[in-house]
Amino acid sequence: MHVLGAVAQLERSIIRQRQAEGIAKAKVNGVYKGRMKALTGGQIQEARNRVDGGVPKAQVARDLGVSRQTLLNALAGRGVYGEAAM
Repeated sequence: MHVLGAVAQLERSIIRQRQAEGIAKAKVNGVYKGRMKALTGGQIQEARNRVDGGVPKAQVARDLGVSRQTLLNALAGRGVYGEAAM
């Protein structure tokens, strides 16, 4: 059992190493850019107007097809929405 466990650990470390190399190559080629924004600037402004108009944030998030937390981050300008709040 110990031998099988050691082989599994070795195999997993090789997989992770290859994955990291692939991601590094993709970043150099400009292919791997991470997550994309879920909301555009126009959608954020529309959401801000609706929230200011009294519509519940949960309803606005459902209408836009995003989670409530994503909407809150966009409205507050946190994370990937940092420049959108300005």
